[in-house]
Amino acid sequence: MAFLVAVFSLSAQKKWTLQDCLDYARENNITLQKARLQQQQAAEEVKSAKAALLPSVSASTNQSVGYRPWQDDGVTTVTNGQVNAKVDKVYYNGSYGVNAQWTVWNGNRNRNNIRLSEVAQQKAESDYLASCKTIEERISQLYVQLLYLKEAIKVNEANLETAKKNEERGREMVDVGKMSRADLAQLTAQRATDEYNVVEAQSQLASYKLQLKQLLELTNSEPFDIADSAPIDDQALETIPALNDVYEKALSGRPEIQSAKLNIQSSDISLKIAKAGWMPSLNVAGSVSTGHNSLSKLAWGTQMKSNFDAMAGLTLSVPIFDQRQTKTAVNKARIQQQQAQLDLLDQQKQLYQTIESFWLDATTNQQKYRTALATLESEQQSYDLLQEQFRLGLKNIVELMTGKDRLLAVQQNLLQSKYMTMLNIDMLRLYEH
Repeated sequence: MAFLVAVFSLSAQKKWTLQDCLDYARENNITLQKARLQQQQAAEEVKSAKAALLPSVSASTNQSVGYRPWQDDGVTTVTNGQVNAKVDKVYYNGSYGVNAQWTVWNGNRNRNNIRLSEVAQQKAESDYLASCKTIEERISQLYVQLLYLKEAIKVNEANLETAKKNEERGREMVDVGKMSRADLAQLTAQRATDEYNVVEAQSQLASYKLQLKQLLELTNSEPFDIADSAPIDDQALETIPALNDVYEKALSGRPEIQSAKLNIQSSDISLKIAKAGWMPSLNVAGSVSTGHNSLSKLAWGTQMKSNFDAMAGLTLSVPIFDQRQTKTAVNKARIQQQQAQLDLLDQQKQLYQTIESFWLDATTNQQKYRTALATLESEQQSYDLLQEQFRLGLKNIVELMTGKDRLLAVQQNLLQSKYMTMLNIDMLRLYEH
């Protein structure tokens, strides 16, 4: 964006360049901050999926106190395989265990979950870049609109000064009897209209500044203004990038297209995960445990040793009938796969329409700008001549007003077509990168 991102000197009040706005928005815009959090969450999901390949180990202990108020003497009890002749109304149990489990095979579901989470992480990154592009485009559009309104205000103020002079000249002509009061009223009305145009342009400028501040998340009451830009008029006459060239580059670089392609990869992996429901699974499990009881006459250490138990085993699970859950999951995954492919086609179509719209706007406005350039000088000379003839009493008020309307229309067309051409050329270049 050659004409927008030039660096300007800053006065006591900061003047925001386009690059200042873009840099500040990347760090402070809430939408982009949320997108960065999505990236972090996706990274954690990858770590969690990889950890599922490892065995799980847990330790447990249970400590309990029992009370038997009517326990008879001489009654023996069996605790953990030990015969206890000791009789206590209050007794204490303790147990300890360590359990481990590892999924050896589950239809490759765990490894596909890792691939799925990695694709989701890439998609989160693409979504973040897409949000950045969207914010960047919107800021650029607002910035150009502000530049246009600033110059439009200057044009309207110049027209207002001319209208004031014409009104003053009209009063002089009324005083000497060369103009009727009705004609003077038209000049006064024109001056009031020009004042309204200045106020209206200033109001629009304030509105667009507010929108830009909202994108930048600036909520303070400090004055906000963009750097005064003086783009070279010839920049609106630069060669417009070819439509197909821009589209081909955008297909390979735009993050929203990459995100749609990642959705297809994700749907392919989801289909494999769904099909794993038809495959057998193999798990390894093991545990060690021991315990003690206060009713036993054996010492604590002896009990812990004699009660020690260890086990290990394999569990093979073969699906036979799952109430059609796997088949339904597979069919839904295939539908999602087709939906992802259609979404990609839709994104490509929308991308082409957007680029084509920028290209058509750039081409049309550039043609309008060339026409306005060729017309402006002759209309200005014509109006200057009309003003001089009006002062000499050779032209009436209708001719003067008609000439001014024509000049104002050309000035407005020139400004609008110039900035719209620059904006759309910059948008095309943005889609190229």
